[in-house]
Amino acid sequence: MSHFVLIDGNSVANRAFYALPLLSTSAGLHTNAVLGFTTMLLKVLEEMKPTHIMVAFDAGKVVFRHSEYAEYKGGRSKTPPELSEQFPLIRELLDAFSIKRFELEGYEADDIIGTLTKQADEQAWKTTVITGDKDMLQLVSEHVSVALTRKGVSEIEMYTPEEIHEKYGLKPLQIIDLKGLMGDSSDNIPGVPGVGEKTALKLLHEYGSVEQVLENIDKVSGKKLQENLRENVDKANMSKALATILREAPVELDVQETGFEGYDGLPVSEFFKKMEFKSLLSKIKVAQPEGGSGQADAKPFSFEMISEENKAAYESKLTSPMALYIEMDGENYHHAPFLGIGLATEDTVMFVPWDVAKEWKALCEWLADPAKEKWVFDGKRDTVGLAWHDFAIKGISFDVYLASYLLNAAESNPTLDSIAAQYAQTRVLSDEEVYGKGAKRLVPEMDVLSEHVAHKAAAIWQSVPVLREQLAENEMEKLLGELEAPLSMVLALMEKQGVKVNSERLVQMGEDLDKKLAGLTDQIYELAGGAFNINSPKQLGEILFDRLSLPVLKKTKTGPSTSADVLEKLAPYHPIIDAILTFRQLGKLRSTYIEGLTKEIHTKTSKVHTLYNQATTATGRLSSTDPNLQNIPIRMEEGRKIREAFIPSEDGWYMLAADYSQIELRILAHISQDENLIDAFQKGMDIHTRTAMDVFGVSEEEVTSLMRRQAKAVNFGIVYGISDYGLSQNLNITRKEAGDFIERYFDVFSGVKRWMDEIVQQAKADGHVTTLLNRRRYLPDIRSSNFNLRSFAERTAMNTPIQGTAADVIKLAMIRMQEALEEKGLASRMLLQVHDELVFEVPDNELEVMRKLVPEVMESALSLDVPLKVDVSDGRTWYDAK
Repeated sequence: MSHFVLIDGNSVANRAFYALPLLSTSAGLHTNAVLGFTTMLLKVLEEMKPTHIMVAFDAGKVVFRHSEYAEYKGGRSKTPPELSEQFPLIRELLDAFSIKRFELEGYEADDIIGTLTKQADEQAWKTTVITGDKDMLQLVSEHVSVALTRKGVSEIEMYTPEEIHEKYGLKPLQIIDLKGLMGDSSDNIPGVPGVGEKTALKLLHEYGSVEQVLENIDKVSGKKLQENLRENVDKANMSKALATILREAPVELDVQETGFEGYDGLPVSEFFKKMEFKSLLSKIKVAQPEGGSGQADAKPFSFEMISEENKAAYESKLTSPMALYIEMDGENYHHAPFLGIGLATEDTVMFVPWDVAKEWKALCEWLADPAKEKWVFDGKRDTVGLAWHDFAIKGISFDVYLASYLLNAAESNPTLDSIAAQYAQTRVLSDEEVYGKGAKRLVPEMDVLSEHVAHKAAAIWQSVPVLREQLAENEMEKLLGELEAPLSMVLALMEKQGVKVNSERLVQMGEDLDKKLAGLTDQIYELAGGAFNINSPKQLGEILFDRLSLPVLKKTKTGPSTSADVLEKLAPYHPIIDAILTFRQLGKLRSTYIEGLTKEIHTKTSKVHTLYNQATTATGRLSSTDPNLQNIPIRMEEGRKIREAFIPSEDGWYMLAADYSQIELRILAHISQDENLIDAFQKGMDIHTRTAMDVFGVSEEEVTSLMRRQAKAVNFGIVYGISDYGLSQNLNITRKEAGDFIERYFDVFSGVKRWMDEIVQQAKADGHVTTLLNRRRYLPDIRSSNFNLRSFAERTAMNTPIQGTAADVIKLAMIRMQEALEEKGLASRMLLQVHDELVFEVPDNELEVMRKLVPEVMESALSLDVPLKVDVSDGRTWYDAK
């Protein structure tokens, strides 16, 4: 039996747009309306199984109804550009699905749908109209149902003649009379003033139609209502006419032409990849040849299971290049057991269980052979993981994890299943789908595990050519090949090397902190007038706001806020506040760093082996986890002292720390070409003093500590697009004073202001910004009509080239430093990277060499129009080296 589905394209797209948050691709294309529309469409295809389907759109803003009433739809606000730009994408979506779409100049989608439902009705076809517009209910008949979208487009409410009668007590055609009386504000149909839905329904239940109501005005109860009806006879008749859907529009399309026999998964998957609809890719049905595996491959997926008995037959298959994936049981590859290895080329996919792999001499030799090219998911992970098992891997020529990150830095830590969804034909299940999560996580049976890993290897093989092509298009091959890929191997060395931690010193620090916390507890109890749980926000709130009567600055659902920002503002009111703030800071040091670091010390090495995350931040900066060594607090002396526990791994060696001085401001000077900034750095002046001199118009001797502090706040704030409000908060001055300060700054450093304006305009034109080494960051909100979203994107456009270039510089320095250590045959080792600082362990007899070599290499990492400057210090612990 035929089932004809008609979709009101404009209505559904509008509802989807306003139901979903403003989403966009990495290239800046807005996609929330497309995503909502797609979700609805997939649901319709799956649940309604139409044999015929069509989507109707409005064509142009002027329709025949405007000749009857010029103000028709006049109250509607202008369509947001973020929605307008998505209609061509929705049309592209329908073409990918091979779904007929239609529009007719001078007519609305309603009229197209009205005309086609009449055709279908006459042929007794089962017909369903999908819309968010109640006007369409007038089309309902024995064969035609209307599905009204609810909750955006995620749910529908189906109407047949019975449902309309049950809800309104009307026949479908009386919906036109309902609109005639009550009007419709969304279409600017006036109706009769003072008549709402309740009154209109009452009148129609009594008289049946607009015409009958108007003929019986004298019988209508209520003088005011009678008066309104008499005065608005023309409006009522016109409103009914405007609400009437045309059923004989000149639609040169026969319902037979809307036949639908399913869709080809390939164009749909390509469209989903373009829209970055990763979660929907798994829902599309791709045609499979006989015997397909069910995975989204163009051909049946098969792989070879390698065993002890048959491995010799596959030695010749270990070729170059070859995709490689090492499966581990857990995310921390410093500790995770190995489960197996997936290998793939165009013609061969293999899975090797780890028990077989580690004893397979040919495989181990292939892994260690630098002449054999390997395409991998994450080269650092594989290198370090294998090293812990005393195996080597050489010859990594492509890293899909790093390539994917460079192409879309907004997607932090891309997973292989998400990469495959974008760049491969093979669909890879997420590890969570295969292993489960949380307490239910379990290594699957070998048949499931082997296929999962084999798919991963195949996906890597298929992704590489696509990733290479996109890197070339974006001019990023050098960024991957000469920066990120070599850096990953430097980081692998550092991770495996680890940093020695003096556990006895940590224990001592913990005991010292316990004494200080006990003293603070007694002090707080005394100031509070009694004991209470200092860590309980509720009890603390009772002490501060009830007992001590401090002012309530902010409320939460559970009562007055006792957050850190609130307490800092309350500090002048009572001495208990400073004691509580110190108590919290020391407590965090105790739990997060003393106890946390102790847990992370490796039993075999007495070191901590942090994981450097190379694909996490949108700016390109590294971060570290397990443990995080970049966030050790240094504002408090107790926090700085934690660095005392970090010591050289060899007796008699030193820790040497090298820190870039004001690198971001130096990069700003180079990028902006501001003459005053360049002059200050080239003369070796203290930049904050120089800024204070220029902004306040004083000599170097007249610069006070306050002036320098204010200048420093502006210097560092300016690269983040600081506002007058932000600066006023930082310096505790009025917004006007802060605004005047920023204005004077830009008067002096006009090149900076010019560059900031230009980079924002460039970002709006390109949709992205780049660093000096061509690292790219997309800014999807840079053209947003939402002021807050656009402002944030503009600030990001200003700071990303600076922050990102600073990240690139220290990465270059790390690569060059490792090369220099190896070339000179030095025993010194690079241990840590912390923001703009590198930390080394150095033998006594190399100390003088390293004191000269490190700044020499770091300062020459990238040639700028101003000199890079590195401060070097050393000592027996990391703390002493600072």
